[in-house]
Amino acid sequence: MKYEVLAHTVHFLHHINKAKGFDFIMNIYPNAYLKRVTNITPEFLNNNNIKALILDVDNTLIDYYKNLSMEIVNWAKNIQNQGTVLFILSNTNKKAKVETVANKLGIPYEMFAHKPFKKGFIKVQKEIEINAENIGVVGDQIFTDVIGGNRCNMFTILVDPVGKKDYWYTAWKRPIENIIKKRIKYRS
Repeated sequence: MKYEVLAHTVHFLHHINKAKGFDFIMNIYPNAYLKRVTNITPEFLNNNNIKALILDVDNTLIDYYKNLSMEIVNWAKNIQNQGTVLFILSNTNKKAKVETVANKLGIPYEMFAHKPFKKGFIKVQKEIEINAENIGVVGDQIFTDVIGGNRCNMFTILVDPVGKKDYWYTAWKRPIENIIKKRIKYRS
């Protein structure tokens, strides 16, 4: 029953969007949808003219238990060696968590970003001095990472969460995101 309500809500928003000319629905769709962050290859970045990646932390790079896989560490080193700038942008206020991941990957970070608001994305863009259209935003959430990146005209890459467990403030959105993900797969 609750999934039917969610499906009707997404369908309703889609029709409001068309009738009123809003861009909400277009903002929820990423430019690319990949299984995991490690599926982002140098070829993918070159083909999409991406020179920098803004990375989410929670359930994009680490799981709920703060595990960072060696696969992701090696991927980050490889991507950086290819000349791509990496930068962490996280909504968390847990400095130790973000700083630990950033140090292991050897990249800068900004935290307490208030995604999907533009401020954090724009701050990172100014710091790395790369045009918005050449920046990829990578994250596991549509309502923070994808919408925020799209609002800033950046190339958005949605990835599946690295773990199954979520914080409560993310878990309630997953059923809605899963409906949208099905539409994304259908559109691909």
